[in-house]
Amino acid sequence: MHHYTVRIFHSEDVSEAERDQAAQRFRTALDTSLGDASLVAPVYRAYLRLLQIHGDQLRPWDLDPSEQLLADQWEAAELAATQATFGAERYMGDAHFELEIPPP
Repeated sequence: MHHYTVRIFHSEDVSEAERDQAAQRFRTALDTSLGDASLVAPVYRAYLRLLQIHGDQLRPWDLDPSEQLLADQWEAAELAATQATFGAERYMGDAHFELEIPPP
């Protein structure tokens, strides 16, 4: 069960079925990279907190080792999901995604 929703946005004419397939590829890659679908929401929330605190600062951020591990894990998972979704679909090259995470 997914504890989040992926919305795919794009600038070209893509069918609802193609958009659904892209969202499924994104979820599968994200879940696999983080280890389980249940980890996506808490890891993403924690990453968003780091962005709120450090987002305006140049990288690397001044993080403790556990925060750095979390940031690295999220960024690697997001990259894997983005590549799985948009890399193979050239018509979605300008597309992007949005995660909708329910409140804790």
